[in-house]
Amino acid sequence: MKNIDNLIEELHLDNQLLLEEMPDLGLYMDQVIQIFENKLQQSKRNEEDKVLTKTMINNYAKGKLFFPIQNKKYSKKHLVLISLIYQLKGALSINDIKITLDKLNGKITNDDFNVEKIYSSYLKLSEFNIERFTGDTKDAREEVAREVSELQDEDSEYLEQLLLIASLVNMSNLYRKLAEKLVDNLPREIEVKEKVKENKKKDS
Repeated sequence: MKNIDNLIEELHLDNQLLLEEMPDLGLYMDQVIQIFENKLQQSKRNEEDKVLTKTMINNYAKGKLFFPIQNKKYSKKHLVLISLIYQLKGALSINDIKITLDKLNGKITNDDFNVEKIYSSYLKLSEFNIERFTGDTKDAREEVAREVSELQDEDSEYLEQLLLIASLVNMSNLYRKLAEKLVDNLPREIEVKEKVKENKKKDS
């Protein structure tokens, strides 16, 4: 099997859109798409894949995954949210992403929350996650190799790949399911509104 370290290197796991790469001035949709394509093209599985398209952005807007734009221009805050959406959609449904980002969008629009700080924290955590992932993958590779060696089959290389794929997907599913449970425990927008109404009644 191809050296696992080389495969991980080909993933370009540290390829993230950084804050300093996001302009402070408003951008039109085509400019937003160009920034994401230029930065994240190495992360694509296939050359013909698109990092971001007009349809995707329009769907995010219709689904209220980010707060409304002004004068057809996207602010730096919008780019931060779109970058988070890009990462989250690898594991979560659009509805789950909406629930996850709903309060953050509200804090940005109502409280002028500095979303750049939370994005910086996310980038730091991503660096730690890459180190953790590299170590966990090495352990998984060694465990799979031990299992396959006991099978003593002539197709050991294929079986090693098969078990490693299944093991990695299993681990991915465990993380995804926990993330979904965390989403399920987030307060829904309607629940927040009901609580606000209840508090107003108590105060009156």
